[in-house]
Amino acid sequence: MSDNHPSRTGHLYLVSVGPGDPELMTYKAVRILSETKVWAVPTARKGGSSSALQIAEQMVPANGRTVLSLCFPMKKVYLGQEPDDQLLAAWRRSADEIIPHLERGENVAFPTLGDATLYSTAFYLLSMIQEQRPQTPATVIPGVTAMAACAASQASPLALGDDVLAVVPAAFEDGRLRSILKSLDTVVLMKAHRRIDALIDLLDELGLTSCAVLIERSGMENEQVYTDVREARGRELHYFSTMVIRKKKVQVSNETDQRAD
Repeated sequence: MSDNHPSRTGHLYLVSVGPGDPELMTYKAVRILSETKVWAVPTARKGGSSSALQIAEQMVPANGRTVLSLCFPMKKVYLGQEPDDQLLAAWRRSADEIIPHLERGENVAFPTLGDATLYSTAFYLLSMIQEQRPQTPATVIPGVTAMAACAASQASPLALGDDVLAVVPAAFEDGRLRSILKSLDTVVLMKAHRRIDALIDLLDELGLTSCAVLIERSGMENEQVYTDVREARGRELHYFSTMVIRKKKVQVSNETDQRAD
């Protein structure tokens, strides 16, 4: 069936493309991107490159497609508070670029890093579009998260048994973050690049530095792993930097080993 059909509204797909390694994209993500002729790709600055597009293109060529470059300023969003005016304006401009394609019956794919449901701009865009066009159908394609890829690269679990896992933006207020680090078994700090020195100081204070591993550009060709996170002090890290702090070591008894044999 053609992607263009004036008698129906277009479908919006939020397509998770994983943390960086294109082979971690799901079959469904590849299929949806292959079938969709309009891609709306996020960039951090006007005219800048799109990491999500670079990942997607390694599996599905963008040739012959309409690619809308949408600028989303990298500013913090706090739930329960009115977003920054610049962010709101950017989301509205992006929605305004996509809506005409939906109104022409064209399906639109929005490739997004990691998993769309975890700290992704995709849902702000979806909310803005559905505010103007409530009838717009939307489908979210889940994907591999950065934290899962980071743990897998170290052959380490994120949680086992009765472990309690927390996923926290690294910009969290220090008092709350200190409490989380002290009380939970595994803590994943997302977007740790800007606060790495302060995070190292906090881990040193709590005696947790040896429990932490920092992965920069997980799954990409230039991936960097810091098993001693102190080595990252003072460095200008990439935006794709995730820290995993896991207190417990995996222990398997001899009895369990024998049963497994």
